[in-house]
Amino acid sequence: MSDTLYLSLWYPNLRLASLPEKLTAVLGAFAAHGGEPRVYAATVWPISWTESPVYQQVYGRGDRGADPAFAVEQALEALHEDYAYEFQIGWNLWELETSGTLDARWVRAPRLVRVTGLGPLFGEAAYEADGHIKIDFGTDTPFLEEDLELDPVGAGHVAENIVQLVALAAGVEKASGATARLLWSELGESLAQRLAARLGVGRLQ
Repeated sequence: MSDTLYLSLWYPNLRLASLPEKLTAVLGAFAAHGGEPRVYAATVWPISWTESPVYQQVYGRGDRGADPAFAVEQALEALHEDYAYEFQIGWNLWELETSGTLDARWVRAPRLVRVTGLGPLFGEAAYEADGHIKIDFGTDTPFLEEDLELDPVGAGHVAENIVQLVALAAGVEKASGATARLLWSELGESLAQRLAARLGVGRLQ
């Protein structure tokens, strides 16, 4: 069963005024680890996820996207302790394409990733559990493909996705100066064990 994959980052004694710098560093690290250099969109949420956004800007993909520093500056022009600042960026992974009449084939395509900076009072201090910055990768399917019996080619692509995930997690931690990080899934299962087991399958094949 597919699950949602997250990476949480924490910083010691983080002041709200330092959040723009951290977000810019995290977004900027994507390009070095299979991601796109520009931000697709930015959204600002007040108080909790149930409220309507107070700011939203869609830049577009590719060259129409915004430089991370610019997107962060615009969205965080007014800093509030009970706001969450969300940015969407592309991250390229191997995925099995099965649509249309063509045989299933592996393609490297961008998926939407959400990078969110949380104010200390947003959602009843959600940052304590979710991180000062939280990255939502979407479903864990590209890293596990648990419903497929992988051939050597497919196993290689899944293994490459896992290696890229680990490299990105280390890259954003280093670039932004985080002192703690946690890669976790929504269902709370042992993600590390599942990834290691799937990577082991790839090696055996």
